[in-house]
Formats: sequence, C-alpha cells, structure tokens
Amino acid sequence: MIIERDLAPFLVFAEDSIISALAKISANRQRIVFCVDAHGILQGSLSDGDFRRWIIENPAAPTDATAGEVANNRVRTLPASTAPAAIAEAFTVNGISHVPLVDERGHVVAVAIDRADILRIGRHEIGEGNPAFVIAEVGNNHNGSVDLAKHLVDLAVDAEADAVKFQLRDMDALYRQRGAVTGGEDLGAQYTLDLLRRFSLPAEKLFEVFDHARAAGINVMCTPWDSPSVDALADYGIPGLKIASADLTNHELIADAASHGLPLVLSTGMSRESEIKETVALLRERGASYGLLHCQSTYPAPYKDLNLAYLDRLAEIGRSVVGYSGHERGWHVPVAAVARGARIIEKHFTIDREMEGNDHTVSLLPGEFATMVAQIRDTEAALGTRAARAVSTGEMMNRVTLAKSLVAARPVSAGTALTAADIAVKSPGRGLQPNALPQLLGRTMRRSLAAGDFFFDGDLHDQTPVGRPFAFGRPWGLPVRYHDHAELAEQSNPDFLEFHFSYADLELDMDDFFREPLSMGFTTHLPDLFAGDFLVDLSSADPEVWERSIAEVQRTIDTTRRLRRWFTAQQDPVMVVTMGGFTKDRHLPSAARSAKYARIADALERLDADGVRIAAQTLPPFPWLMGGQQFHNLFLDPGDTAEFARETGTALCFDASHTKLASNFLGIPFSAATELLLPHTIHLHLVDATGVDGEGVQVGDGDIDWPDFAAAMERRAPGVPFIPEIWQGHVNGGEGFWTALERLEAWL
Repeated sequence: MIIERDLAPFLVFAEDSIISALAKISANRQRIVFCVDAHGILQGSLSDGDFRRWIIENPAAPTDATAGEVANNRVRTLPASTAPAAIAEAFTVNGISHVPLVDERGHVVAVAIDRADILRIGRHEIGEGNPAFVIAEVGNNHNGSVDLAKHLVDLAVDAEADAVKFQLRDMDALYRQRGAVTGGEDLGAQYTLDLLRRFSLPAEKLFEVFDHARAAGINVMCTPWDSPSVDALADYGIPGLKIASADLTNHELIADAASHGLPLVLSTGMSRESEIKETVALLRERGASYGLLHCQSTYPAPYKDLNLAYLDRLAEIGRSVVGYSGHERGWHVPVAAVARGARIIEKHFTIDREMEGNDHTVSLLPGEFATMVAQIRDTEAALGTRAARAVSTGEMMNRVTLAKSLVAARPVSAGTALTAADIAVKSPGRGLQPNALPQLLGRTMRRSLAAGDFFFDGDLHDQTPVGRPFAFGRPWGLPVRYHDHAELAEQSNPDFLEFHFSYADLELDMDDFFREPLSMGFTTHLPDLFAGDFLVDLSSADPEVWERSIAEVQRTIDTTRRLRRWFTAQQDPVMVVTMGGFTKDRHLPSAARSAKYARIADALERLDADGVRIAAQTLPPFPWLMGGQQFHNLFLDPGDTAEFARETGTALCFDASHTKLASNFLGIPFSAATELLLPHTIHLHLVDATGVDGEGVQVGDGDIDWPDFAAAMERRAPGVPFIPEIWQGHVNGGEGFWTALERLEAWL
C-alpha cells in the first residue's frame, strides 16, 4: 500500500472541464482523479469507468461538461488519522484501489493506493520500469559536525544520488547504560558506544541538515534507532524511514514506524529467512508501504558472502520492491545488483576513508559514488525491455557497410521476369538483404539494371514513390553526390543541389561529372570522416588535431569555390560544417563547453571563406561516428548554440532530426529550441527523429510535430532553404527523398 501525499496528480477542481480531468487521468497513470471544490473539500471521484458510463447515459452531452457533473459523489473515504492496517482493509471491498484520506472538514490530505509493486519516497516512484533509487548513506560519517553533514549533502547532490540518509538515536532511550561508557560491555560494544556518544547529532541539529538537503533539492531519509526518534522524524515530516539490519527483529520499533503511514525501507542483514518472513507478516498486517534490502552486514563484506541471487528469493518473500545495501569494497557489486533486479541501492558515503569510525572504511568517495550512479544508469539503459528485437540506427548504418545485398548478376532489362541466374549476393548492404531472394524471384522488373546494380525494396512492389515537380513556399534542394546528381535532379525541379562530400570526393576531378553549367544553386557538406579515421574537431585542444581540422575544412571550402563554375546561381553557396566537440565516453559538464566554443571561434578566424557561407550544423547528443556511438557536446544545447551564433556571427544549419534528439535528451520542448535557433539559421535539414539517437527517420514517422514546426519555420525562418535529409533517401532512385517531399508539401 502507498499513502500518497503529493496530491497534484490526483486532484481536479469540480468546475474543471471533463477534457482536462481526463488528461490528468492519463498523466497520472492511475485511472482515477478526485474532484474538490475551491477549498480542497472532496466532491467526488472520477475514473475512466465513470466517464464511460456517463457518456453512454448521455450520448448527446456537451463537450464542455465539467468534471463535477461526471464525478461519482458516493466515493469511499477514510479519516486521515486512520491506522494503515485499517486502511488496508478498505481495499478488500471489490473494485476499490484508491481511498482518499480526509480531515475532519473533508479536505483531501492524502490518497491511499492499493499497490505493493511500487514504493513512493518524496518525488520518486520506485519499482519496475523506474530508475533505481540510489541512497547516499552518510549515517554518522559527518563525525558530529553539522557543517560536514551539509557538505556531504552537497557532494551527494553533485554525485547525482536520489537521496541522502542519516541516523538518529536517542542515546538514553536506546542503550541500557546511561552516562559514560563502562567496562561492562564487550569490546565491540564499548568501541561503538564511544563513537556514537561523540559523533551522533541530536534531532535539532540533524533537522538543520535536513532543511539544507531539502533546499538542495535532494530527498532525505533517516534511520531511527528508537521510538522517540521515530516520533521526532515523523513530526519533522521525513519522506521515508530506513530500518537498519540490526532492528529487523525489533517488531515494536517496526510497528511504531509503520503506524505513521510513512514508506519504510528495511535492510535484512544479520537475519535468518524465518525472521525476514516474520517481519514481512508484521508489515503486511500493519498495511505498511515497504521495500526490502538484501544486505551482508560485515564491514567490509567478502564478495563470496554477498549472494546477489538471493534478491529473487527476497522479492518472493516480501512481495515488494527489493534492493541492495552494500558494505563491500568498490561499487561494481551494486551495479550488478541492479542488473539482478535491485530497485534501491544504498551505499555508504564519505569524504575520507581514513577518518575515525568503522563506516568510513566501506564508504565510497564522492567521485566513486558518482561513477557508481553513472554505471547504474548505463546498466539500466542496457537492460532494455522484452520488446521484439529491432535494428538500431547505428546497426543499420553498419549493416549498409558490412552486410551483403542482392545485386544484378548480369544486365537486366525492364519487363524481365527474374530468375536465379539474374541475381547475385554481393557486398555492401545497401540493397535488399539476401533473405529477400525468394520474394524477388519471378518478379517482373519495372526498371533496367546494369550488372552489379542493387535490387531495392521497391522492386518487390508494383508502385514506388518517384520524383515529380514539387511546390514549396521556400527554396528546396536534394542531397546528392557527384555520381548521382544528374539522375536525381532530372526527376524533379529542385532549386539547388547539396553535395555531401566524402573525403574521396575531394580528390576527384569534378569536371568529369558535369557537361554544362546547371541553372540552379548548390550547397556543400563537409565530409563526416577523413582518411586515417580522422574526424574534424575545430574545438580540439590537441594542436595537431586542431591544425589538421582547419586544413580539412579549408580544403572543402576550396573545393566548394571551384564547384561554383558549374552553377549559374550568383548567391554564395552555403557549406555545412560539423564543427566538432565530440567525446568518446561521456558528455562533458556544461562548464567545459565555453573553452571549446572559444577554440572553434579561433579556428574560424583562420579560415579563408571568401565566397562561401559557413553554416555550423546543430548536432545530436549521440552521433554515430566510425561504426559506433559517441557523444556530442557543442551545438547540442540550444541556449549555448544560439549564444555562439549571436556572439561570433556564425550562421546555423538547423538539422531538425539532430535538434529534436537533443531536445528529447535535454528534456526541453522542441518548440523552445526552434525559437532560439531558427533566427540564426540560413539552411535547413528536414528529417524526423525518435528518442535520443534515432536520427534520419522519414518525415512523419518520428517524434516531430510537423504542422507546429512548419508554423515556427514560417514565423522565425521565412524563406530559408531546405533539403530532405532522409538517411539512405537516395537509394532506389531517390525513393526516400520523394516520400519526404510529398509529405512536406502539405505543410511548407
């Protein structure tokens, strides 16, 4: 059971429209909201079932009906003071999964939810489908210093912990001896009692640290070691309590903690399975919301004793969220625990493992903790889902390079019915995959092929998109190479061609590909890769890389200038440049970006770009470079990209796919990015995107809201030219480009 005190996702005003109430039902994923009046007094409940019944009974109902008109005003409630065990009994009534808890005047103060598969602590929902909840266990590693405790909170925030946890003891209530430690205890107890009396912070001091944590934006938890501490923490408003392994058999303390309706996290170290079962029975009897942590309570714990496989058994026993509290050396075991299903990770946290106190020795330093969190997030991303296997964008790119295709074994004329003798399997993988051979055999070809030409998916269909004249309210062009520019251009009416150079193209004699000047304009694109696996990086601090990058950009500028003689348009051509700033392992912190932008500005000053308009391309967070994923840092964030353009006068090529991926990654609206970037844009690459790394997607098949984006382009970048930048859009006679242009014509 969950007692949810964050009410915003669950409440609507009775006078709100039914449409807005339904939107909130969809957003909270709970299938129900509660209607309140302007004073927060409960008026009724509204579920999707209530709405269906109402619409069936009122088929001609107006669309502007209010939530209050539709709501069920016979909603079951309980007083806010009801014990959790009594609340749990309410869920035995058929169909009830949410019970609003109200005060004596009828104000909704909480919502009880009949779920054991998730745990909610502060703003975090913990359980299947959510990131692991990572706790930085400070405990008493502040060694009695409020200032050090606050500093550890700040370091935990920097390390991207989800919560920071402390311990609270009422020493006189907790221990049988008052006053000074005597020799009557075992040596271990004497040592521990001495540390606790010197290093424990009293409640009022600890609450000062908690206030600091709240202000810093991190959840705070605490382990109460006695009932007075439970009461003090509950009165403070702690979002969750932790029960230490040493207290798993302390049923009185656990019952006391459960009575406050707070979420509980309990470590199971030092306990037998029978004892864990007893405590679970108690928790369920009391209606507690809880999670169990597998734990080996030795400091440090030997790896051979950790037994992460027990997480599965613990989940069966607890019928709850499970996690792992680690006391071993290093951070790799918690990462493995996440792969085994741990939804909570707790690890001790310190600034110095040499400080006095036995917890310091098994604690992680701030940098180590940050590494653990990063590796946990990487592991969660890698775990994925059970969805059907799909080919990633990067794999698709490599498949084109490394796989094999069906090609014409000999010249094939239009009208030919294909036989096995007409078809061969050859690299690369640009065309139909070899497993399509049975589908291809017997097909009557609608086009002629030379020996070695690829068969494409269009050859399996009776109709495929073809070029035609298109009409747009702005200039448009086609992405081409030297070898296919004439074939693509003659199928339609582009205003310009954009030459996407490979490094080999820069060595070719362009005059071999033209017969006479073309009555149109052109643009060019810097090669993505140069000989020797070299990637241009105008931001590099390595002088050798920086100098070569400048030289390669200059060589492409010179080629662009020479190409002008084959086009009649007088306007200086745009040259799209990926400026660099990539890293191979992870993204740079934002503070490191300004120096790299300055390095690019210096490089641009070195270029002779007379007669060419340089356009810096907006970039995605995870580019596919040299067969694998890397990390872009510059021209990613719309804020610093627009600032660079404004301060240096550098124009932009707005790549819609790249910027949509960046917006998804940064968690900002794509519309906000367009508002910042389009005013600096002189060229557009129009293409769709999915997620954070699915680039080059066909227009309309991804995440972009094209009508909204088209309106933004008209408002913020009127007349700016574009190309359809569809990945592999040129194959099969430009099939992907024609499909994109057909769709874009409806909006531009």
